[in-house]
Amino acid sequence: MAKAPRRGESDDDAAIGEPEALEGAPSPREQTLLFGHQAAEHELLDAYRSGRLHHGWILGGPRGIGKATLAMRFARFVLAHPDPASPAVQQATGLSVAADAPAARLMAAGAHPDLLHLRRPWDDKAKRFKTEITVDEVRRLVPFFGSTAGAGGYRIVVIDAADDLNANAANAVLKMLEEPPRKGLFLLISHAPGRLLPTIRSRTRRLMMRPLAVADVADGLLALGLTADRSVAARAAAISEGSMRRAATALAGGAVDVEGALAPLLARLSAEPDRKAVYLFAELVSGREAAEAYDLSIDLIRAFISDRVRSSAAAGARPRTLAAWAEAWEKIDRAVARADAFNLDRKQVVVGVFQDLSDAARLAAA
Repeated sequence: MAKAPRRGESDDDAAIGEPEALEGAPSPREQTLLFGHQAAEHELLDAYRSGRLHHGWILGGPRGIGKATLAMRFARFVLAHPDPASPAVQQATGLSVAADAPAARLMAAGAHPDLLHLRRPWDDKAKRFKTEITVDEVRRLVPFFGSTAGAGGYRIVVIDAADDLNANAANAVLKMLEEPPRKGLFLLISHAPGRLLPTIRSRTRRLMMRPLAVADVADGLLALGLTADRSVAARAAAISEGSMRRAATALAGGAVDVEGALAPLLARLSAEPDRKAVYLFAELVSGREAAEAYDLSIDLIRAFISDRVRSSAAAGARPRTLAAWAEAWEKIDRAVARADAFNLDRKQVVVGVFQDLSDAARLAAA
């Protein structure tokens, strides 16, 4: 779902595009809305208006929850209000900046002179984004910090994501963090902060962000125009695991249809299975273009078994009930692994999975 640079444009921020851009949604530098993360937003605001803002921050948390959006929102606020002692900053209740403010317009166009957005570069020969951020990208920091900020405020670097830095690039960033330029601000986005260099972690302040609440994901999908149906948004949010990216991908890939079709089949496991409905579902998730739907269906079935085990254990169920669900899990795992290893018919795998689930449900109810 990445957007490639448009033909004929220069290799600037607007032309590069985003390695993980979502079709139909604004990029983080264009997005002026924030869904959830109020505590993280206020921590950044309080740090800025204190006048003692740390020069390096790691915004950490699972992929797709809005870390880049918050980083760009903070950068936009700092660039729009270069004096942290100003009434606009001291009286602010959040990091909101109007979309028509000069700083917001420049950022949306990828043309703000005081913001450098480092991410995996586009490989024009291979027609895809490279797999890592190279040291050549990090070297752009030297001329960037060599000039004076436009309004005498901060010059801001957003590294998205720091996990993508190769060894040389990470060491080059580390040198900058060890001897930070005056009024330089580094915002490092990381999906797994524990894997970053310990020396980078020790020279930055960590701000961990949690998965979004289901309601925030649903509101985000509607606000971004990714769906106009509130019930569809709610269903996508329910299987998103708190990630706006996962919810948007579920909508685009038809995963919401998978969840909706699977739920009634799981609800009647202990009864005689509706073989026609099972076969129709198996066809839905086993086609050549349905790899994502197949993977999601298996994930949802595993989650269903886990919920059954937890609820049964909490209710003091007999050992044979727990054993029935554990055996079903093992059978399904073996069947899925065997199908992947030998490229077997996934439709038959799904049909067999439902037979295993039905057997476990009847044993548990006996």
